[in-house]
Amino acid sequence: MKRSLTAIVATAAALAVALTGCASGGSGTSAGPNAEVSFWSFTGINAKDSVNEYIKKVPDAKVKLTEVGSTTETATALTAALAGGKVPDLVMIQNDDLPKFVENSSNFLDLRKLGGDDIADDYLGWAADAATATDGSVIGIPTDVGGLGFAYRADLFEQAGLPTDPDEVAAMWKDWTSFIAMGEKYTAATGKPFVDNIETSVFFSTVNQVSEKYYSPEGALVYDTNPQVKDAFDIAVKTHDAGISAGIAAWSSGWAPGRANGAFAVTIAPSWILSGIKTDAPDTAGKWRIASVPGVGGNWGGSVIAIPARAEHPEAAWQYIKTMMSAEGQADHFAQSGTFPAAASAVESQAVLDYTDPFFGDSKIGKVMATSVQQFPSFYNGPDTTPINGALLNTLVQLETGGVTSDKAWTTALDTAKQAIGG
Repeated sequence: MKRSLTAIVATAAALAVALTGCASGGSGTSAGPNAEVSFWSFTGINAKDSVNEYIKKVPDAKVKLTEVGSTTETATALTAALAGGKVPDLVMIQNDDLPKFVENSSNFLDLRKLGGDDIADDYLGWAADAATATDGSVIGIPTDVGGLGFAYRADLFEQAGLPTDPDEVAAMWKDWTSFIAMGEKYTAATGKPFVDNIETSVFFSTVNQVSEKYYSPEGALVYDTNPQVKDAFDIAVKTHDAGISAGIAAWSSGWAPGRANGAFAVTIAPSWILSGIKTDAPDTAGKWRIASVPGVGGNWGGSVIAIPARAEHPEAAWQYIKTMMSAEGQADHFAQSGTFPAAASAVESQAVLDYTDPFFGDSKIGKVMATSVQQFPSFYNGPDTTPINGALLNTLVQLETGGVTSDKAWTTALDTAKQAIGG
């Protein structure tokens, strides 16, 4: 019989001492489910809100949250800690950084021993697979996924004579060729750029819609020969050549003001980024809408939460996971923070599907994001996914700033990627 995460409690306390006792270098201590949990997260996902929600649900619990830095900085700090330093009880690992940790699964508790052999069945299959080692051990529970959508300014679309209803907009940019054509109409009508940039809003959307990305399903590097990656890159170059990009890189100094002042009308909006739009452009409330991206679904982002093998308080760490990462917990957190759930039943729940936000004109955000992750074809991420991503993205930034020409962009990107991974 399948056991859901919310129903599993019995084995955690009994196993905590055994698990910590057999882990080398650990203190072997466990002060029960209400011991103070040391929790490492990365910045930008507002983990503090999750911790506060947890304390409300479990008033006797104690959590010491450390926001280490970016996703890469957090992964680097974890790597150093696993090599012999003091490890946290809980740690968030972003999906692109996950493969190298899965390869060394013995550094983490196999969460099946705490939650049952079929614990991964509660989550979207591709999200759970990413945290599952070749021996079947589950090193992390998916915390969220990054369902894709586009945020656009309905008021600016109206001024350009374009449709403003999300369903009509989605139909008009049904594929990437149509998206570029729509952008050309907008720019011709307004004299302003259509989209913020080509590297995240265009390339990262298209390259995260593929069935095979930088690695084959068997784990071989194929980024330099895979036509799906080349096609995604070419779409970004074509968007640049069409003259419809503002060339404002994500998280650059001009990005937040651009959201507020109409420097562009469209930006990529995975669920976790929506709160940032509200923070950066509070005076635009009601002017934004959310529509599905061109093409078929997609995903950008998502993380897992793991318990290192040398954690001092695994029982307390597991209590956090089973409380906050259950389908109910993830659905609640989505309503509070916009972090889209990875639990399969939460994705399909009416609470998620019916979710809207007046800031975004009561667009059907939950339905857009759910459809996106359900249609996502998924692909295998390998240990060098992050540096390859960086090389391709940075080359497109160079293209926008005049550092490389369109005809040289792809070969430049491949050369940069090979250098980044030592190939």
